[in-house]
Amino acid sequence: MQRRKFLIQTTATVSLLALKAEALTTTPKPFTVKAGEARFGIHTPFRGINVNDMKISGKDTNGQLAVFEYIGKEKTGPVLHVHHDQDEIFSIIEGEYLFQVGDNKFTVKAGDTVFAPMGVPHTWIQLSEEGKQVYMVQPAGKLEEFFLKLNELKGPPTEELIQKMHKSHGMTVVGPPLTLKQDK
Repeated sequence: MQRRKFLIQTTATVSLLALKAEALTTTPKPFTVKAGEARFGIHTPFRGINVNDMKISGKDTNGQLAVFEYIGKEKTGPVLHVHHDQDEIFSIIEGEYLFQVGDNKFTVKAGDTVFAPMGVPHTWIQLSEEGKQVYMVQPAGKLEEFFLKLNELKGPPTEELIQKMHKSHGMTVVGPPLTLKQDK
């Protein structure tokens, strides 16, 4: 029994040390992403207009987190969608937004934070003339790649392409975006 206990403890210790060594070797150097810049210099505007820049990449965090900055000049928002493997957190910096998370709809403004758990449908629409939010996905998943692929499109995607792109990046579209007409 002593030998078995020793082997189990030794294996566990070696595994933990290997994980710690991997974390130490993959920890990036500190960096700054200036206002108006994207992490790797690639801007991915939402619908070709509103700023939607990556500030911290999943590559920086060993896939644990990705952070984006959204600056809205147009009153729009994403389709109702589900992230199957990521929580999403929105911190409102400026403006006012209508959010839908699950069956709940609520208005938020600067200083408010919204949590959309993985597996729960969510969307939002900007209500104010201008808006700004910082949002995070945890773990990072494939959202960065999703925005890069959207950015490569030469025009508005078809419904079929939107469904396919969401699916290949760990999401499912479950409804249309919110509109100002129906939600006032």
